[in-house]
Amino acid sequence: MKINWWPWGFLTLLSLVLLLFFVFYPLGTLFVNSVRDESGAFSLSGFITLLQDSEYLLAFRNTLVLGVSVTACTVAVGVPFAYMVARYDFPLKNLVAVLPIMTIVIPEIIVGQSWLLLLGNNGLVTNLLAGVGITLPTFYGWTGMVFSMTLVYYTYIYLGVLAALRGFDGQLEEAGLSLGTSPLVTKLRVLVPVILPAVLVNALVVFTLVVGNFALSVVLGSSVPLLSVMTYNAFVGEMGGSPTLQSAMSVVSIGIVAIVLFFQKRVVERKIYTMTQGRAPAVVRVRSGAAVFYTLSVGVIIVLSMLPLLIVFVGAFTETSGPVMRWGEWSLSSLERALRGAPEPIINSLKFASMATVVGVAFAVLVSYLTIKKRNAFTQLLDYIVVLPLTISGTVLGIALVQTFNTGWLVLAGTSGIMVLCYTVRRLPFAVRNASSTLFNISDSIEEASISLGVSPLKTFFKVLLPAMKASIISAAILMWVTTISELSASIVVYTGGLETMPIAIFRQVDGGRLGLASAYGAALVSVILLPIVVAIKVFRINLFSSK
Repeated sequence: MKINWWPWGFLTLLSLVLLLFFVFYPLGTLFVNSVRDESGAFSLSGFITLLQDSEYLLAFRNTLVLGVSVTACTVAVGVPFAYMVARYDFPLKNLVAVLPIMTIVIPEIIVGQSWLLLLGNNGLVTNLLAGVGITLPTFYGWTGMVFSMTLVYYTYIYLGVLAALRGFDGQLEEAGLSLGTSPLVTKLRVLVPVILPAVLVNALVVFTLVVGNFALSVVLGSSVPLLSVMTYNAFVGEMGGSPTLQSAMSVVSIGIVAIVLFFQKRVVERKIYTMTQGRAPAVVRVRSGAAVFYTLSVGVIIVLSMLPLLIVFVGAFTETSGPVMRWGEWSLSSLERALRGAPEPIINSLKFASMATVVGVAFAVLVSYLTIKKRNAFTQLLDYIVVLPLTISGTVLGIALVQTFNTGWLVLAGTSGIMVLCYTVRRLPFAVRNASSTLFNISDSIEEASISLGVSPLKTFFKVLLPAMKASIISAAILMWVTTISELSASIVVYTGGLETMPIAIFRQVDGGRLGLASAYGAALVSVILLPIVVAIKVFRINLFSSK
């Protein structure tokens, strides 16, 4: 394929070099460090140590069990939810169809903190029930992790299955019924095989997210050993020492995700069915008892999913005495302490997220344009490398960046630069995919017409393409902002004194039992997350939460 070297060939190579240096090179460093000893010689001592460590093997098993358990629960919640929304019309359906998508913007550290405020050892519900003689089992451990992660991740199953159901041709079901097959058997033979790939693909996504989860695992995991937490502890314990063990742990975590992605590519994608254009089944209006059942069923899930947003604000205005929350006694002391006494985490979060959003969106727009409109052999490699961060957890990425940029000619460890780099690299794939959404629908003839009139390719890009991409660029910026400002798993690894952000502050306050101050930082974090979303919907008229 012929390459137009100026300007797009040059920009493609420049983008590729940047990605190789800041994404591929750190991962390569991580792999190299996992197979050499302190002297630099080749060694598998890190992996051998892990195989001989009973606690690590237990953490490996627990991680797989947690992944399977949460995935099964999200399927059990998300599939019926999607089926009810797609096939039935019931009171408040339009509202409950959209609200699950909003749970994606709730930071996981907020979710964990909020459930501790309710069901923790000194939680509101725990104390209320204890007052009437009912003792709840501890929320720490398996119960808390499976419960909270299910409410966080079921949305992925819901969205995937909902899209599959809305794309299903209802005439297939009608044909089955016309042949005398019962409705249940028809669904099992016709509907299930069509939506099963959507279930499996999104279930694998959930599994990888659970395996790499740090926030909920460290806050609620208590004494349950897990890979993500153990990898972080190994990094903290080995700071200044040999990186072999932490690197080996990180490589194993990457290996788990790689196996899952391989399974998805080789097994799941072979079972995808292509539907010809047809009409979706008619939506059935339910009444009386059935309507109440459907509304309550999805309503309970929605309330539980959205409850952390309410609880974190209530906790921010609640009087505290050390680790004790004095429910019903209102105070501004926690907020005043967070906003006036210790505002650095808020300032840092705003600063780092703003810089990462600007850099990330600008680079994402360029990469998406190159990979879609200026395709060549290099852009294919560019498109592959840009999604690499999706295959690794935040903790592993943070370790890779610290190991790579703590020595040499470019030292970023301990500076604001590594925070911005960490945010940008971690969330860049989402921004690229979002920025690409409009480019597929922009005809090449528009750009060619501008160039034929004597306008240079660069001017055409800025004057023709960018205005047409306005909505997707704003959406990418909001997505970048929301995900970076709530990032914990990678930033907890790369930050040093003076670079603390709101999620890190929340984690430290929860760990220290200061839930009032944690709630104050949580309320500030949720506020700066929701503000751009409201602006996008009300000012720019961008429907970020469309259920269509």
